Amino acid sequence: MSTPHLLLGLLATGTMHGYELKRAHDTRLPQARPLAFGQVYATLGRLLRDGLVASTGPERLAGPDRTAYTLTEQGRVTLDRWLSSVEPPMPYVNSPLFAKVVVALLVADVDRARAYLVAQRRAHTERLRELTALKTAPSASVDDVVAADFAIAHLDADLRWLHTTLDRVADWHREVHS
Repeated sequence: MSTPHLLLGLLATGTMHGYELKRAHDTRLPQARPLAFGQVYATLGRLLRDGLVASTGPERLAGPDRTAYTLTEQGRVTLDRWLSSVEPPMPYVNSPLFAKVVVALLVADVDRARAYLVAQRRAHTERLRELTALKTAPSASVDDVVAADFAIAHLDADLRWLHTTLDRVADWHREVHS
């Protein structure tokens, strides 16, 4: 995830201070890892330094002074350029799940490797149920539904891979240990 570009995108909707940006991130990306306040403010500092955002000065709301930020023209150009570029498909398999399965096949016997895959499939299936309940809840927002759909599609791909790998465990184990 590109935190600078995400913050630029949120600021494109209007002037906000750091707390509001964090809250907007957590609302708009409900299934993403929450941003830490320190990450928000450190990123805002870099965006300010690079001329992509401008400070509109401190505001005093009900609490302490808060500095509000707005998107600059250069920030809008940077955001538009980022939005216009296609994300390349990931060139490498970089998944803890994949790595753990490979290591399990290297160091465990067939039954233990199979047991790990079955347990992992169970965990994925449970998460799939949770996300389906989340997106079908009467209180689900469009943000919730879009995030759940994204996660469900990835979990479904993992589940299909786990199923296929379960069918191949014995062959793979023989190949690794020959």
